[in-house]
Amino acid sequence: MYLKEQKKLEARLRAVLSENFAVELNTLAIEQPPEIKFGEYALPLAFELARRLKKAPRKIAEEIVAALGPVESFAAFEVAGAGYINARLDRAAAAKAIAATAEIETASQPGHSIVEHTSINPNKAAHIGHLRNAILGDTFVRLLRASGQRVDVQNYIDNTGVQVADIVVGLERLEKKSLPQIEALIAIGEAQGERIDYYCWDLYARVSQWYDADASHKPHRIQDRLDTLHAIERGGNETAAIAELISNAVLRCHLKTMLRLGIEYDFLPRESEILHLHFWDLAFEQMKSKGVLYHETQGKNRGCWVMRRPGTEAAQNALDEDAKVIVRSNGTVTYVGKDIAYHLWKFGLLGGDFGYNPFFQYSNHECWISTQSGLPAHPAFGHATAIYNVIDSRQSDPQSNVIEALRGLGYTDQADHYTHFSYEMVALTPRCALELGYEISDEDRARPYIEVSGRKGFGVKADDLIDKLIAATQSEVDQRHPELSHDERAATAKAIAVGALRYFMLKYTRNSVIAFDFKDALSFEGETGPYIQYAVVRTRSIFRKAGATPEESLAAVADLDPAPYLTGGDNDAIWQLWLRASKTSLLLEQCIATAEPAYLAKHAFQLAQDFSNFYRKHHILTESDPARRTFLLATAAVAQRELIRSLDWLGISAPEIM
Repeated sequence: MYLKEQKKLEARLRAVLSENFAVELNTLAIEQPPEIKFGEYALPLAFELARRLKKAPRKIAEEIVAALGPVESFAAFEVAGAGYINARLDRAAAAKAIAATAEIETASQPGHSIVEHTSINPNKAAHIGHLRNAILGDTFVRLLRASGQRVDVQNYIDNTGVQVADIVVGLERLEKKSLPQIEALIAIGEAQGERIDYYCWDLYARVSQWYDADASHKPHRIQDRLDTLHAIERGGNETAAIAELISNAVLRCHLKTMLRLGIEYDFLPRESEILHLHFWDLAFEQMKSKGVLYHETQGKNRGCWVMRRPGTEAAQNALDEDAKVIVRSNGTVTYVGKDIAYHLWKFGLLGGDFGYNPFFQYSNHECWISTQSGLPAHPAFGHATAIYNVIDSRQSDPQSNVIEALRGLGYTDQADHYTHFSYEMVALTPRCALELGYEISDEDRARPYIEVSGRKGFGVKADDLIDKLIAATQSEVDQRHPELSHDERAATAKAIAVGALRYFMLKYTRNSVIAFDFKDALSFEGETGPYIQYAVVRTRSIFRKAGATPEESLAAVADLDPAPYLTGGDNDAIWQLWLRASKTSLLLEQCIATAEPAYLAKHAFQLAQDFSNFYRKHHILTESDPARRTFLLATAAVAQRELIRSLDWLGISAPEIM
């Protein structure tokens, strides 16, 4: 309702400005007042028009209010302060509209988006930092789909990189294992419940230490890494077969880990196919023919193909030492070059395609993986109209290079719809590190957070974290609800633990470093997932005891006059709850426009707070006035509806009991 009325108000304001002032504004700011006593919308446009109209803002505001006239669903417009316009809704009419609005109010968004997230190197178990990436990406997918968009979820797999090469070095050099022995290792591990991704976690740390253990041997060992890397890239040899085997086995572990959090994928494009299907050759020809690349003949980049920077059209005649190298002088393509080719494919601009095979079965769809040939019948991937890449902030420069290349190639619309969905790292609080069994120094104990390191073997495996959260929650659920079956208690514990984890990762804005802490995440008080889930549990308890359903309570509002229950004293707080509940669709638009799911997380928490305050102040089930009791039940129902909707978009379920 809130977004619908805001758009109605904006349309009327534009008409008034055009008809009465001959003014057209590209953007028209409509703000939310800091307190409900000032109304539901605040309009600062008079300040923006003051210089253009050469009048005092308050005078302009008065003229606008006079010209607005009556607007359906609005009770009044008032000039405040030096020139603000406060708009007040007809609360009774608004409440009826909110109660009757079961579906989200948003226009279906045309187009096809690709969201790429997770993208873990398939060389060891997923860790806590990967969870932030995956949870952010999955939540944004849910938001886009809620807005009506078609979305493909992609998880890019770098199966030919140095991290995989290090694992192969470990298997071949340290473990002295052949391909058949590694196949047996994986099969025996699966039969005995031993995880290959955990095995590789430890092996990766050992290999990293092995490179540096002996200074006299280090050059030869680093050469082993390079030789292994080149063998993997070439393919057609046992080393490449080992890399294929181990990376696919670890990848399956990753998919199972993420599925525990409700995270699924549609397509797994792999680095190996980008190499072997010669995606770069296709991109290279485009970039040369359109003058985006030139061959440097002097300076430090002599012999390289470099990308022309904006504003350096004369680069062929003037040395540009800061130009981005795309192809090195030895003919190898940089990471950025391969990424440009990959993103041309995403937009359907490359002129080539992957082969596709099914790889992982979800309950209602198949996840496909890239191959060199593949099945003739497969879903269509690529040809996106918008791309969102969930990649940490350290990759900002390479991401900018890809966008620059798209613009240079003339694909300006695609460049405008390419979003680097960046985020900061996840660390541990010292308390969390100690709870996980790590020994930390006195210096680290005094720090606000401790960074994790996969190479050093210091970190939190994602599944270990999830297991620990579930175990902590299981103990509490078992104590509170011994009457439930084991399966019911287990399902409840998992819902709470997953909700706690997802909310903790989402409540911080993407540019914030997260210091993870078990106690903070699992608390039933404060800004946590369990706090919001508990608000929903309370609403369900109300309806069970009342012998009514939320749907019946909301439908009953149509036959009420809500006005007496929405104004004055404690009733203003009730209206605040209804108003906040009506803003869910507005938050959906804001989150998509800013690529920031934290706004929805904050909205859900504030709505849960509003409901908790309402729950404490109003005794719904013992209310003696039938009409007021009906309206109080409807208030609980509208809170429940929007809390569940918001939680669903955050990837969090609301259990029946807690």
